[in-house]
Amino acid sequence: MNSHDPGVTIDETQEAIIEEFARLGDDWMRVYEHLIHLGKESPELDSRHKTEDNLLRGCQSRVWLHTSTEAGKLYFLVDSDAFIIKGIAALLVKVLSGHTPEQVKTAELYFIDRIGLQSHLSPMRSNGLYSMVEEMKARAKSTALRK
Repeated sequence: MNSHDPGVTIDETQEAIIEEFARLGDDWMRVYEHLIHLGKESPELDSRHKTEDNLLRGCQSRVWLHTSTEAGKLYFLVDSDAFIIKGIAALLVKVLSGHTPEQVKTAELYFIDRIGLQSHLSPMRSNGLYSMVEEMKARAKSTALRK
């Protein structure tokens, strides 16, 4: 279902993303191009998962988040009609998918600030980013409560 390496922690994945973005330097045009590339490379969400229930509120673009569980771990699939947002979502999926609900729920997502997303996104995109994070954590919490 997911290519996540089960031996890699959330923090290790965040560190790898920080290194990846550090290689781009301070040229935010390159960073945006990289985010767009990530968005284009990210798989499209199956149309059966593009439902009202999976449509996130608080995002300027249309963003769908599908969550599934397998062997006690959460897996996220995200799609958006905007490639920059889809690229940002792909980063969140890379960091959080394949971990237990407890790990997702308590994860401190420091990579967002460390790669400069917080300070370089428009207020609407920043709100959308945090809406995605909040929804992923809320779904982890509700999954944990059902156990």
